Parts: sequence; C-alpha cells; structure tokens
Amino acid sequence: MEFAVLAESFKRMEGTTKRLELTQLLVELFKKTSPELISKIVYLIQGKLRPDFEGIELGVAEKLAIKAISKSSGIPIIKIEDEYRKEGDLGHAASKILEQKSQTTFVNEDITVERVYETLYKIAKLEGIRSQDMKMKYISSLLNDASPLEARFILKILLGTLRLGIAENTVMDALAMAYTGTKENRKSLERAYNVSSDLGKVAEVTAMMGLKGVETFQVTVFNPIRPMLADRVKSEEMAITKMGNKFAAEYKLDGERVQIHSKKDKVILFSRSLENITSYYPDIVDNISKAIKADEIILEAEAVAINEDSGDFLPFQELMHRRRKYKIEKAVSQYPITVNFFDVLFVDGKSCLDLEYSKRRKLLETIVSENEFAKLVPMTIVQNENEIEDFLENSINSGCEGLMLKMLDASYQAGARGSYWLKLKREYRNELGDSLDLVVIGAFFGRGRRTGRYGTLLLAVYDDKTDTFPSLCKVGTGFTDEDLDQLYQLLSDKVTLKKNPRINSQMEADVWFEPELVIEIVASEITLSPIHKTAMNAIRKNTGLALRFPKFTGKIRMEKGPEDSSTSEEVIALYKGQKKVIQDTKQI
Repeated sequence: MEFAVLAESFKRMEGTTKRLELTQLLVELFKKTSPELISKIVYLIQGKLRPDFEGIELGVAEKLAIKAISKSSGIPIIKIEDEYRKEGDLGHAASKILEQKSQTTFVNEDITVERVYETLYKIAKLEGIRSQDMKMKYISSLLNDASPLEARFILKILLGTLRLGIAENTVMDALAMAYTGTKENRKSLERAYNVSSDLGKVAEVTAMMGLKGVETFQVTVFNPIRPMLADRVKSEEMAITKMGNKFAAEYKLDGERVQIHSKKDKVILFSRSLENITSYYPDIVDNISKAIKADEIILEAEAVAINEDSGDFLPFQELMHRRRKYKIEKAVSQYPITVNFFDVLFVDGKSCLDLEYSKRRKLLETIVSENEFAKLVPMTIVQNENEIEDFLENSINSGCEGLMLKMLDASYQAGARGSYWLKLKREYRNELGDSLDLVVIGAFFGRGRRTGRYGTLLLAVYDDKTDTFPSLCKVGTGFTDEDLDQLYQLLSDKVTLKKNPRINSQMEADVWFEPELVIEIVASEITLSPIHKTAMNAIRKNTGLALRFPKFTGKIRMEKGPEDSSTSEEVIALYKGQKKVIQDTKQI
C-alpha cells in the first residue's frame, strides 16, 4: 500500500471529531488493506510500532527531526524552527514548508507503508554511539521521497504526536464491521484483545480467518492479560446491596499492581497499564521461584514498599524511586518491598479466568508458599456490615487503603470494570467519598508566580458507555511549585493542536492535551452544573455534574491509564449518596 493512501486517511480522520465518522473512515481504510499489512496499519493508527508491553519506542527528539528535515530539504534549521513555533506542531510545520518548494526537488519515488514501517522499526531498535547519526540518515531517507502530506504524518509518528482521537474500542468496532460485516461481533474481538493485549494481532487474525480465528485466542504466558477493574462503593450497606449477603473481603494495599508471568527460569512483570516493569523489580524476579509451586504461571500481586525495621507498609510514592533508569540496585536496597498475591490467572497450561473467585483463591493458597518476601493478601468471608467494618478497621490499622470486596462466584472479567469487584476506602465513607482519579484534558495559563506554567487544569472522568472523557471540574488548588513544574513537564508532550474527539467539554481551554495523565483529586461535594459534561442529562435535563472545591492531593497516578480513571457512573453514585444533594447550578 502506498503511504499516500494512509496519509490521506489520517488527514480525513484529523478533520472530524465524530466517533461514527471516524469508525466509517477506519472501515474504508481496513477494506483497502491486505490481511498481511493490517497489523502494521493498526499499530500506526495508535502511533506505535508494536503492542505497549513489548516496550518498543521510537525515541526521536525534536532537534534531531528538525536536522533531518533540513538535511533532506535544504531548508535552513532556523526557518524550520520559526515555522514550528507558529504552527505548534513539527509535522504541520514541515508539511507547510515543503509545500512551498517545487515537488520535483524532494519527491523521487513513491513510498509504501511497508517501507515507512520497516524504517521506523529500524530507528526504534537503534542503540549506541552512532545511533543518532543513523536515525537522522533513516529519517532523511524517508523525507527525501515523501510528499508534504506524507512527511507530516511520518514526523507525527516519529515524535509521538499523532493525535487522531481513535480509541481501541473504535478500532475494534471498525474491524468487526470491515471483516465480519457487523459491529455486533466486536465483543468477540474484545475478548481476544483482553487475553492478548495486542490489537494488531487481533486485527491480523480477524482479517485472515474471521471470527473462527478470533475465537482461538488463549491466555499465554508472557502475553499480559488486561486487568479486571473494580467499581467503588461508599458504604458497607451499599456493598451488601450490590453483592448480596456473602462475599470476600481483601485488604486494599497502597502499592503497585503487578502481573507476574513465570515459566521455568524466565520471569516478566507487567504493570496495571501493561508496561514491562521487570527491570524495576529484580528482587521479585530473583525470589519468585522460592514462593511458587508451579512450572508455568500468571499471578496478580501488589508490590508494596515497607519499612525494613518495623515491617510497616509505606505509601505508594516510595515505589517511584524504582522508576529511575539508573542505580536500580541502590533503589532496591533503599526501598525494599513485599509481594502480596491476590489472584491466579493461569497455571501449568490451564487458564483460570473462567474459574469463580472462591476456586481461584483456594488454588492461589495451594500455589503460594509464604515467606518474608512473598505474602498472600489477607482475605476473609463477610456476611454483614459489622464484619465488613471490623475487617476494614483491621486493614486501615495495618497501613492499607481499605478493602477490595469480591463476589465469590465471579469469574475473572479481563479488561472489564464492574460490580463483581468493589473497592471500599476509608475516605469513601465521608460525605462525598472525596478521592477521585481524574484525567487531565486541558489547562489554563497561570498568572503571577504561576506565569509560564499551567495555573489551572481541566479534568475529566471516563465514560465507558460512550468511550469519552467528559469534563468534571477545573482545579487550581493543592499544587506546590514543584508540582506545577512536574506537571508542566509531564504534559508538554501531550499537547494537541485541537481538542481530542474523545474529550467532551463545553469549556475552551488555553491548551488541550491527549487524555492520558491521571491525577488524584479531593473535593467537598458534587453539584449540578450546566457547564460540565459528566453525567449530562442523567440527573436533570441539560445539566451535568461537577466537583465543588476540588483540590489536588499531590498524587500523580502514573500507574493508571486514562480508562482506569473514575467513571461517570461512579460520580453519579457518589452524588446520589451524598447526605446533602447539592442543587447549585452556577458555572463552576
């Protein structure tokens, strides 16, 4: 396939914010694509080369890209930088500059998607002293033969700024429509994706073999499973209403959720967002075999920082020291952990996903041999409010966040959030339940001492029914100067020229972001709002919900993806559960 075809499709996708139109454009593109190429197309649509868990990143800096543009076009670097400042996007700037030149001076031959992909892959794999020179050579080679439009999207992919606003669910809708004839088959594709975490592979199998091929996907060691997620619940009474009179309660530890894959002498660890985090936890790799009685296994656990002298649990933030690229041995020594197992997903050739929770827990207890490093998350069966209350207090006194409540007969719902698992945290028992994990979707420039940084952030929840991020509040309090500096740095590569199609906001931010970064917020109450889009029309016509007096807690939830943030349904439940239902509809 000529890359011009893909570039033209990308251009049309950039021109719409409507999900149905994006889906139809994807269907048209997929029907033009050969089964052998479809996986690469799907990866490129997502701005990547392989699934996230493989950790393949392009790692091209803007300065290097500018040099490559200059080398291939003969245009001075200063002119490219000036145009970049005007456009705010290097891909757009390069396209505009190249359009001003005679095409015969830079187009030599048609370039294909295959050539672009293979060249990008070579760039991503380059390491060593001469890697920067080789990267520039490869980029210049592509740009020499690229049209202005092709150059625009090659650079966007290289720099990680391809913002089409296309969610995984939209891709699966389009794949189902293109290759099975109906969107109704999306559920089958979703199941395959949930156990493989590889949307490109799902696309390839669907294109080549249809639904029969999709149904062959199985749990495989070293392919991460998309994690099951929990709804929140505000009280013991609400938990019993949702779960019945008998269910499991586990301590909710304040650590990092880790999916552990082990086979013979090989161990790979994945985070909640399916990032390969093996290098951060060499102590887990070294000690896992001593605690597990199985040859081949996938387990879920919570890695929790501890005080080595007292054995007390330490806050999650202590684990962030392990995220540094260098001196990991020092971090392991200074910030020791325990590994606390809470689920088994696969053991010795057999998937455990369809087993009910009670059977998985019994199996886990037979597999794990507890020691000072490896533990089972404390669990008990509860049947009334008093038993939940007692176990919750024990959890809090042990330094935990609260409880995870789990239905005894529930299977493991990979990639799903629902009422089979509920989380009950201490702060949820307050009037609001005042801790929410929200996605940063926009920002407003600061004034005074905040000049040059973002003074206020626009935040959203995740609406899993529409696969969008409706706004919930603006927040400008709770930030230290260090917080503002860190957030500015973290958000700098997420800036978009226009609002992402998945963002639902009536407010016009000074800057829009790709909805990726999640932060923790507390607030006094939830109120009706004619401005914010969360739960629009759910409580009152033409009215949504918003937070009153929101405040940043200081926690940036790096371990969470945007779809793991608080949901519209959670906010509705919290609003209805307030002792005082706020009817204020001022613009907040």
